[in-house]
Amino acid sequence: MDKLGRQEECPSCYQSLHCCKMCHFYDTSAYNECKEPMANRVLEKEKANFCDFFKLGGGSNSGEEKQDLLDAANALFKD
Repeated sequence: MDKLGRQEECPSCYQSLHCCKMCHFYDTSAYNECKEPMANRVLEKEKANFCDFFKLGGGSNSGEEKQDLLDAANALFKD
């Protein structure tokens, strides 16, 4: 999928797909919760927006989630 329209929705839950929380650059630990330095601030992260930098990729909630997954994997394979 090259370009995702601003009003496109998930066919199952009807949530907006062109929103911060679905963006590759979304990161709660970054300034304005976005790793793209040129992007304008968006307050409602779950709603559709007009960001020109949007890149579908399911952003990162935080480093904590990744660390939790790593800890769980390490615990599973621990001797």
